[in-house]
Amino acid sequence: MSREDFLVTAEWAEANLDAPGVVFAEVDEDTTAYDGGHIPGAVKLDWKNDLQDHVRRDFVDRSGFEKLLSSKGIGNDDTVILYGGNNNWFAAYAYWYFKLYGHQAVKLIDGGRKKWELDGRPLSPEAVERPETSYTASEQDVSIRAFRDEVVAAIDAKNLVDVRSPDEFAGRLLAPAHLPQEAAQRGGHIPGAVNVPWSKAANEDGTFKSEEELREIYTEAGLDGTKATIAYCRIGERSSHSWFVLHELLGQSDVKNYDGSWTEYGSLIGVPVSNPSAAQSG
Repeated sequence: MSREDFLVTAEWAEANLDAPGVVFAEVDEDTTAYDGGHIPGAVKLDWKNDLQDHVRRDFVDRSGFEKLLSSKGIGNDDTVILYGGNNNWFAAYAYWYFKLYGHQAVKLIDGGRKKWELDGRPLSPEAVERPETSYTASEQDVSIRAFRDEVVAAIDAKNLVDVRSPDEFAGRLLAPAHLPQEAAQRGGHIPGAVNVPWSKAANEDGTFKSEEELREIYTEAGLDGTKATIAYCRIGERSSHSWFVLHELLGQSDVKNYDGSWTEYGSLIGVPVSNPSAAQSG
């Protein structure tokens, strides 16, 4: 498979804004970004309110996903083109989410909102409403989702890729520096994990680096190409971006995203933790 199976260019996107069977959707860390201007015709997906269960820590269930996509006017036969800010951070999260529930016709705009704006392409402040559909989702594809027991068992057996910042990996921070330092009870990382920050995969304009550059990044980090891989971060959004790189762009078949990530693992009782900063302070 080629990149065109997973990515479209900003040029292609602008030329296909009104194409039948194509739906554009914006997903941002800042859930208000869409309201200030978005790609014309794009619907808004709010990762906090639309994709997350409001009671327990989990995604909306299959029925909830069906209701969401139906309300956004997305049909089973539509090709969904996702994009967002910060190098497609949360757009990649939504991409993985769509794949989880069996929607295969989904792609990212390479470079996301950043590339679109750098190119001087049009933005619209108008909210978009599409005719409601009757979307039917599949059961979750757990071949791309890792759970805590599998992660613990993967220590010294599979590739564990921690895609957070070096400060989070070392236990000096519990979350990205611009966010509240909360959630996990302990800092550090899963023993044996290699640290490959998700942002290394992007160029300055937000587009993905070449296949050769991406392979070199993971080879230099010590990723064993013969082993299955589990990627994690804090809540699963950055690791979705790295999952996209490894599974889609580099074609590694056995790659899972651990969406429980450090928020879950760092609060588990009795599991092994590596915390270089604690060792240094001691």
